[in-house]
Amino acid sequence: MCRKARRGLPAKVSSVPHTKGVEPLRTAIEQHRLEFDDSRWRALRYLNIYRLAIGCLFAGLTLVWRLQPEVLSVHIPLSGWTAMFYIAFALLFYAAVLRRAGGFIFLRNVQVAADVLALTLFIHATGGVSGGFGILLAVANAGSCLLSGRKQAVVNASVSTVALLGETLYGIWRLDYPTACYVQAALIGTSSFLTGVLSAWLSEQVRISALLVAEREAEVRSLASLNSYVVQRMQSGILVLDGSQHVVLTNQAALRMVGLAAPAIGLALHEFSGMLNLAWRAWRQRGDNRRTPLTLDTAGAEVIVSFYQIGEDPSGTLVFMDDAAEIHQRAQQIKLASLGRLTASIAHEIRNPLGAISHAGQLLSESAALPPDDRRLVQIIEEHSLRMNDIVKNVLMIGRRDNPNAERFELLPWLQAFMDEFARRHGLDPDALTVQTTHADIIVTMDKSQLQQVLWNLGENALRYSQRRPWLSFRVRRDETQGRIFLDVVDTGPGMTAVVAEQLFEPFFTTEGAGTGLGLYIARELCEANQTNLTLWEQGPEGCVFRLSFTPPEFTAALH
Repeated sequence: MCRKARRGLPAKVSSVPHTKGVEPLRTAIEQHRLEFDDSRWRALRYLNIYRLAIGCLFAGLTLVWRLQPEVLSVHIPLSGWTAMFYIAFALLFYAAVLRRAGGFIFLRNVQVAADVLALTLFIHATGGVSGGFGILLAVANAGSCLLSGRKQAVVNASVSTVALLGETLYGIWRLDYPTACYVQAALIGTSSFLTGVLSAWLSEQVRISALLVAEREAEVRSLASLNSYVVQRMQSGILVLDGSQHVVLTNQAALRMVGLAAPAIGLALHEFSGMLNLAWRAWRQRGDNRRTPLTLDTAGAEVIVSFYQIGEDPSGTLVFMDDAAEIHQRAQQIKLASLGRLTASIAHEIRNPLGAISHAGQLLSESAALPPDDRRLVQIIEEHSLRMNDIVKNVLMIGRRDNPNAERFELLPWLQAFMDEFARRHGLDPDALTVQTTHADIIVTMDKSQLQQVLWNLGENALRYSQRRPWLSFRVRRDETQGRIFLDVVDTGPGMTAVVAEQLFEPFFTTEGAGTGLGLYIARELCEANQTNLTLWEQGPEGCVFRLSFTPPEFTAALH
């Protein structure tokens, strides 16, 4: 048997793939070896306690026999001296085991020799195997074989059996033992031999099983660690509920979506998120799983929630929460592809006839014989031709818009440069535009040119409706819980009706006769292309607030 087997460990363990889990597996196996080594030393101490008890037993029996001289079959001096030797050996051996002097194998072999010698002398002192103490040798042999390999166990069992048979032969030859001792010695010797070998084999199987358990346990821990890492790194929110609807597992994305910073393990679902609790109740009542957008936090961020039952028994629920920004981004790409094909047809089917109409109107307006009433009609043709041309240009801009060139930049310096240019282009005083913020180091991720187009559109709308200074205000803040950046565009206009607010971002909806109804629609499309939400956050008699909710930079990078 190889060296590992002699040490009580299997010569070969199951193969492990060369992955990141190998190192924890080796650590677990090494820890198991150390624990196994400690257990062997403890077993030596326990056997030594048994040895001390046997020595004390024979010492007591020797005293009783000395008080009863009629017990002639007992050799009292030999029993006494052997008991004293066995007790002294047990005490010295216990001290050696505590200090681990000489090593485990040396002490194990010494104890085997001492046990065979002392117990054989006890058997001899009590009249041989017929005295009834021969079984003690089998017990001591089984104990020593538990700590040995199979080959060493065979040696130990053989030594014990030979010692017992030798004592019996000596007794029959010199001390007139009855011939029946042959049978008794043979039975006890055979039992001792088989018990020792079987004990060693069972002990080795237990050690191999323990090592395999340690190996599997390390693999399970490694897989659990890997699963935890994957779950925490997922951009989708993961939530696991138990049968009483308490949170047992969640990741950082789920905490961010509901606006929590501290761990939520143990919270009830209604404490974790009231809206999510209502969605769960609706799912339980309907029995279906509608992937409808929900607003889980006060920042207006939308998520798509889906529920799945764990197992056949409704003892748990798995909840997936996907940020609507990514889903909107995919829908946006499909929509832009369809719109690109549509705008190509528009450019060919509308622009060419429109150009002809506009050119004909210009030629008519240059005619000196044209009556004033007809000249007014020509002017109307030119104005509406220009309006139609603007609509086609806007639609073409949506369909042919390039993918956003998103970049990280500091928002406040860029916003100050935008305000300077906006004020200069519209002839505004410096105090006509204001900016408010509580943080100076705010960084966002977006296409600068598209952000400028969005703010330019919102700024011109604000100038059109504002009634007092400041005509246009910007408010910048950061949500420390979720990491989101918010940019509010505020005007001082009269507000709008609920009907207008509901249709505000629909294409071609306008409250002005000269408008195209595409400005806010284009602004929202540009924001969605950059994983940014544009919403009408507030509106009333004091004015309107349009909010840009920027996706956290690290999440935007993952989406891109």
